[in-house]
Amino acid sequence: MELLQLLRAAPAAFIAVCGVLGLLVGSFLNVVIYRLPRMMEREWREQCAVLDAAPDALAAVPGLRFNLVVPRSACPACGHQISAMENIPVLSYLALRGHCSQCKTAISPRYPIVEAITGGLSAFVAWHFGFSFAALGALLFVWALIALTFIDFDTHLLPDSITQPLLWLGLLVNLNGTFATLNSAVIGAVAGYLALWSVYWLFKLATGKEGMGFGDFKLLAAIGAWLGWQLLPLTILLSSMVGAAVGITLILFAGRGRQVPIPFGPYLAGGGLIALFWGRAITQAYLGTAL
Repeated sequence: MELLQLLRAAPAAFIAVCGVLGLLVGSFLNVVIYRLPRMMEREWREQCAVLDAAPDALAAVPGLRFNLVVPRSACPACGHQISAMENIPVLSYLALRGHCSQCKTAISPRYPIVEAITGGLSAFVAWHFGFSFAALGALLFVWALIALTFIDFDTHLLPDSITQPLLWLGLLVNLNGTFATLNSAVIGAVAGYLALWSVYWLFKLATGKEGMGFGDFKLLAAIGAWLGWQLLPLTILLSSMVGAAVGITLILFAGRGRQVPIPFGPYLAGGGLIALFWGRAITQAYLGTAL
C-alpha cells in the first residue's frame, strides 16, 4: 500500500516503474512472438495426426514440451541456455555486443528493439494517463498490440489466443466507462468485426480473391471493444493510410511484387494506438474544423 501511495504521489517514479516493467514485459513478448506461432503449428500437426489416425503420423509429432515457459530460452545456433544475466532487457544485448556468449553467433537486433519499444510505450502510457485504472488497462492493450504486430509481420497470423481475450478484456475494462461506455464498447466490437468482414466479402465477390484474413476482423473488433465505436472510423482511416503508404513504398523502392500479401494487422494496431492516445482530440479537432 505504501508503494502504491508513493507511485500515486510521485508521477516521475510511476513513469520510471512502468518503463522498467515494460522492458521486462518486452523480454517476455519476444518469447511470445517467437513461440506462439510455433505452438500453433505443433497443435495443428497434432490435430492432423489424430485425424489421420496413422501410427507413423502420430510418431512424427514431437513429444517434447514446448510452450511459453519451457524449454528455457537458448541460442538457436549452439543450444546454449540463456542465463539470467544474459537476459536483462537491452543491457545484455549491448554487453554481449549482439552476439551469443558461447558461439558468437549474431543475435537479431529485433529483440532489444521490441524491449525498447515496449518500455518506451509503457512509460508513455504512465505519463499520458497518470496513476489510474486507465493506465493499467492501456498497458495491457499496448502490450497485446505489440505482440500481435510482430507476430503478423513474421507469419501473417493474428492468433485467436490473443485477439479473443483482448476483446473480452476490453469489454470488462469498460464496465465503468474507462475508455468508452459499455454500450459503445459492445457496439464497437460488433461494428469492428462487421466492418472488415463486409469489405472482405465485397472484395472476394468482386475479384474472387481474399483481401485479408479473419484475424483482422477480430483485431478491429477488439479495438472497438476497448475504444468504442466512435473511434473505429479514425482507426480504419489511419491504418489504411499507413498501410497504403508502406505498401506503395515497398513496391516502388524494394521491388516487392503486387501479388505479395502485406499484413494489415500491424497497421490496425498502429491506428488503434494513435486512437487510444489522441483519438478523441483528433476527432474533436476535425469536427470543430469541419463545422
